Amino acid sequence: MRMPDLERVRALMERVAAEEMLPRFRRLDAADVRQKTGPGDLVTVVDEICEARLSEGLQALLPGSVVVGEEAADADASRVDLLQSDDPVWVIDPVDGTYNYASGVDRFSSIVALCYRGETVAGLVHDPINGETGMAARGEGAWIGSTRLSVAVAAGGLETLSGAFSLPPRSAALRPFAENLRSRLDRHHWLGSAGLDYLWLASGRAQVGVGGTHGRLKPWDHAAGNLMHREAGGYAAMSTGTDYSPLLLSGVLITAPDRQSWDEVRRLMAQYGH
Repeated sequence: MRMPDLERVRALMERVAAEEMLPRFRRLDAADVRQKTGPGDLVTVVDEICEARLSEGLQALLPGSVVVGEEAADADASRVDLLQSDDPVWVIDPVDGTYNYASGVDRFSSIVALCYRGETVAGLVHDPINGETGMAARGEGAWIGSTRLSVAVAAGGLETLSGAFSLPPRSAALRPFAENLRSRLDRHHWLGSAGLDYLWLASGRAQVGVGGTHGRLKPWDHAAGNLMHREAGGYAAMSTGTDYSPLLLSGVLITAPDRQSWDEVRRLMAQYGH
């Protein structure tokens, strides 16, 4: 597979956010927002517009590639099966943190991953509010601009670490574990956007993340960020100990600065029978 120019991908993401996302922020009408599965699961016209523009632009940058976008996959779940094909696959979350965006909270991002034969080979996360774009390519490190990203070194046990992850719904079986983990950490940042979580984890602003506690592991939430975190020197694996793959659609993904910290989070999870 020919690797596309990631600077052109970054420029596309930033242009779409500047032209479509930011001008409509805090200016949506009621008709511009609708529920998908419930009150906390929203889609806006901005999600749809940005996904369409990103899809067109990304496929132009890499002819022969296909797209798995969050909104298209919600409409047709079989699109996720494209990740198992031999084609390069762009995985897009056009507005990650849609609930925040629709509520006027300035914590949201856009996420793009490039996957090939079941592996993530590139990932980008754009934070339109702060003007940051994290980029990573497999084996080449992770960057924001000219700054190479590096995870924060763990100074001790969980009580010395900070976290960035969302809690599952109150009915979720994993909520007691997630709440205990949050209380054990020195600090917890509830950003409401997986993309921002991974930017913080990969740049050392937070150290511990847990994904999939809601029951689903969505590739558009985790493929890009997991690669970025790994290229920044971090350690992450599924709770089973296996490596993360964008083909995995369920399970719990634990992200930590090193294996020792990961083991400590996993031992806490085991106390709840998971």
